[in-house]
Amino acid sequence: MPAESPSHAPLRWLNSQPYLLLSLTSLFWAGNIVLGRYVAGHVPPMTLSCVRWIGAYLMLWPFARAHLKHDWPALRRQLPLMVVLSATGFAINNALSYWALQYTQALNALLIQSSGPLFVALWSLLFGIRLTWAQLAGITISLMGVLTIILRGDFGALAGIDFNKGDVMFAGALLSFGLYSALMPRRPVAHPLSLIAFTTGCGAALLFPFSIWELSTGVALNYDLLTLTTLVYVVIFPSTLAYLFFNRGIALIGPNRAAPFFHLVPVFGSAMAILLLGEQPRLFHLVGYALVLAGVVIASRQGSASA
Repeated sequence: MPAESPSHAPLRWLNSQPYLLLSLTSLFWAGNIVLGRYVAGHVPPMTLSCVRWIGAYLMLWPFARAHLKHDWPALRRQLPLMVVLSATGFAINNALSYWALQYTQALNALLIQSSGPLFVALWSLLFGIRLTWAQLAGITISLMGVLTIILRGDFGALAGIDFNKGDVMFAGALLSFGLYSALMPRRPVAHPLSLIAFTTGCGAALLFPFSIWELSTGVALNYDLLTLTTLVYVVIFPSTLAYLFFNRGIALIGPNRAAPFFHLVPVFGSAMAILLLGEQPRLFHLVGYALVLAGVVIASRQGSASA
């Protein structure tokens, strides 16, 4: 057999590393939440969501075109499912997240984000996929780690959190994404580039009317360096790369074993606050990191895979 191209070897290696792929996904999504909160009120949420997926689709198109042509019969046979995946994982989830960040604080958003695995588990149960004790223990332990970081080691602060409409919207976004995660194993057999190109394009099409409506209300898109930087980041990292990595991670280990990696999003978010905002690392950060990583390892063990 011909020797493997040196330029392709790292990509092939990465493609078989689900835990690294899911960790990078969480890192990119953490940056998306931090940036989304930072530009709240500067970039309209519906337009940001729509442009995000248009940009991702255009980036993917040259590489996915041949695969889409080959896989179109399989995608067309399950077109309703593909539209649901596009709506839940791309249009609804994304728009609600950016919209919610107009109203909610980072503390609340990160806390709600940590409940992501519970939504995945709920939808999985409805589809007949049971959680193992290891998966349940991993979710519980990593959730405790997230709460330790967010509440700065003071669990008494939990009672003082005031949830607003932004919190409810953010929870709705996670509910939508939980359905996407639970449905992913039922996707058509197709090349990953075909799947991601279809869902980004369909997601953008679903969001386009809402973006037009948003701009028609008088909300303006500021054409400046901050907007350009925001669009470049969200198109490349939390959109194109993160969804490719997330889809591949679920394909390798399943939705329930992948779900605890949601907990790495607030962990990375806390790390970004330390590095970018000048916050000092404390003991509760170390304790929280240790609990989150322990939960991810326990829930992701090979022996805990669901049937």
